[in-house]
Amino acid sequence: MGYQEINAKTVDGWVKAGWQWGQPIDHATFAKAQRGEWQLLLTPTRPMPHDWLFADMRGKKVLGLAAGGGQQMPLMAALGADVTVLDYAKAQLASERQVAEREDYAITIVRADMSQPLPFADGAFDLIMQPVANCYIEEVLPLWRECFRILKPGGRLVVGLDNGINYLVDEQEEKIIQGLPYNPLKDAKLMASLDVAEDGIQFSHTLDEQLRGQLQAGFQFRDMYEDYNGSGRLDLLRIPTFWATCAEKPAVH
Repeated sequence: MGYQEINAKTVDGWVKAGWQWGQPIDHATFAKAQRGEWQLLLTPTRPMPHDWLFADMRGKKVLGLAAGGGQQMPLMAALGADVTVLDYAKAQLASERQVAEREDYAITIVRADMSQPLPFADGAFDLIMQPVANCYIEEVLPLWRECFRILKPGGRLVVGLDNGINYLVDEQEEKIIQGLPYNPLKDAKLMASLDVAEDGIQFSHTLDEQLRGQLQAGFQFRDMYEDYNGSGRLDLLRIPTFWATCAEKPAVH
């Protein structure tokens, strides 16, 4: 079994246990978004700026990339977008289906592994949205290149990113116990220490991979910000542990 299948099963278990990122929005939140009142999280605590979206989302083709769970895509649907979600965790896709049926909007649901070529045509989307998820795949540059390919010229990529600091510390976030990169596939001692069923197989990624990688794929940055864990000692010390970026595929390239 590849690490991608392991991670999909792990996330299914987290959702069953009540994972924060697997709990669908309620009807009241959907209805508020239809009135233009919404907050969307790509990272744990800091809402994405509204101007990261297009001024009018009606009819825009939006891909939620590894964005199952019934949180981001329902908001996009409430704003009038034509939504597609891709995820590898069955429970996350089930949540998307549940919200779409409850609120009576159409959504294309695709179960696929984002570490492989994405199953979409060139220029298929106006916007790709990905909350923190790249920590579940080993290589991110191929994904950025695929995102560039499937976006229309002038399309946008908005993503949440783990900056790696969470992988350095112990559970109490008091001691540095691990070097970087965090990659169990290349560290037998680290792999042996994991409870794979509970934690999955995760990976840290550098600024070079996550930010420079988007530039190497052809994107231009529009905006970015940092965010925090929302709880724990790193949060108390105000040590940023996440980035979010808004990038654009040039209209002419």
